[in-house]
Amino acid sequence: MSETATTPAKADRTNLSIDPQRLWDSLMETARFGGTAKGGICRLTLSDDDRKVRDWFKRACEAIGCTVTVDDCGNMFARRPGKRTDLPPICMGSHLDTQPTGGKFDGVLGVLGALEVLRTLHATGYETNAPLEIVNWTNEEGSRFAPAMLASGVFAGAFTREFAYSRRDRDGKAFEAELTRIGYKGSEPVGQRKIGAMFELHIEQGPILEAEGKTIGVVTGVQGMRWYEVTVAGQAAHTGATPMHLRKNALLGASRMVEQIHAIAIKHSPDAVGTVGLMEVRPNSRNVVPGEVFFCVDFRHPDEAVLEAMEQEFRAALNATIEPLGLTYEEKRIWDSPAVRFDAEMIGCVRGGAEKAGYATRDMVSGAGHDAAYIARVAPTTMIFVPCAGGVSHNESESTSFDECGSGAQVLLEAVLAYDRRFG
Repeated sequence: MSETATTPAKADRTNLSIDPQRLWDSLMETARFGGTAKGGICRLTLSDDDRKVRDWFKRACEAIGCTVTVDDCGNMFARRPGKRTDLPPICMGSHLDTQPTGGKFDGVLGVLGALEVLRTLHATGYETNAPLEIVNWTNEEGSRFAPAMLASGVFAGAFTREFAYSRRDRDGKAFEAELTRIGYKGSEPVGQRKIGAMFELHIEQGPILEAEGKTIGVVTGVQGMRWYEVTVAGQAAHTGATPMHLRKNALLGASRMVEQIHAIAIKHSPDAVGTVGLMEVRPNSRNVVPGEVFFCVDFRHPDEAVLEAMEQEFRAALNATIEPLGLTYEEKRIWDSPAVRFDAEMIGCVRGGAEKAGYATRDMVSGAGHDAAYIARVAPTTMIFVPCAGGVSHNESESTSFDECGSGAQVLLEAVLAYDRRFG
């Protein structure tokens, strides 16, 4: 591509501006796919609504001349050529899947903000040195197929493709079968594509930026995360005919573990968090003593040594809590995402881009997991945060303002162009 007649031949490269209205309209348009009555989105990975938003994204990228490629884990790559064909692309992106009661911005802003960057470059005829790519990573949320960040993890070598294909949802449907069903099992082998760098724009998912009145979070890394699955087994029995002292109540054991998990996180405060967010009680009948309970545990901390201590305390608590109640249990760690430090030069590009655009910044470590954490294993990577109201995310009421979305996309544009200049 070359500069158009409407753009000066030596245009100030820092004088480009994204169109915040166009970005906002795209956010609202794609929110229709899986939109909920309460204004959120339920767009689970590899669902029919996921297919619809993928189709929309593909059409939007092709409309500005991008070539869209899909790998065999469903990751989508929309490429805009650069002046140099010898360089791997500078990537931008995030994910289009949501939580069952998700909002309009988590993940989606990163993909559509990147689309707005390319639309701006296309409209002005601006030509970068390196190719640029938008990436939509598959199954970032992990709400349907655990663990989270599954396909970016395969791309980066953290998981095997076979592991991803074997993941099943709570209805027993396999990842590979659903990927094929919606038509997004591509032909390119996952991980084969080279990436020169990746920027990920995202809402903060926490309250810090809003509380401090800052517009842009300069993300220096991601804290470590570990997920576990636990099944507690007792004996289902009639609630009226089984005396209390003879019961083997699996829910009693699981409930006491919820309190233990909370206590472990409090012990390692203020940076530690521990959560039980999913629990299934069987047979789940009002007049049957629960015979089995399945639950998940989520531990997070920026320090791997502390995270390891939390794991050991959790396992000790299982032994001390479950067995005295006459119950048995099975426990396994299903995900371990170590703490990540992002690339210093890219962090500098984000900080400089925010300063150029006139936005107040704050350095921060991400408390949530993101695809960028895995991609950092194979390419220089960083993230850009914008505020979300009340720090609320993974919720239908999740809200980020028109101006905040536009600010994030503008900083993304500035940071990508700054990084690209090193190749000129």
